[in-house]
Amino acid sequence: MYEFKDSYQEQRFFSLIDEIRCPKCTSGSLASSDAPVSKDLKDRIYFMILDEKSDQEIKDFVIQRYGKQSDYNPSFSENLFLWLMPLIFFISFIIFFGLKKRI
Repeated sequence: MYEFKDSYQEQRFFSLIDEIRCPKCTSGSLASSDAPVSKDLKDRIYFMILDEKSDQEIKDFVIQRYGKQSDYNPSFSENLFLWLMPLIFFISFIIFFGLKKRI
């Protein structure tokens, strides 16, 4: 269906559509979706690859248009608090009960 100049472009295309969520589906990637909006987005990604846009430029376009939830690989810095909260809670718990036993 899609014709590429070389296998590298083809590999990039299939990698990107696996990493990007379908805007209409609740949990599927573009690769697994047959929704019309997914077809349009796959076509757009295809033409952006042919125009030699980088993977990051393509992802930025998708995120700008459909939001951060469209990326299966969110940036770590935006979720840092969520990742560190259990560790902070655990350390606080140990310190609290360690000090309580001494008193």
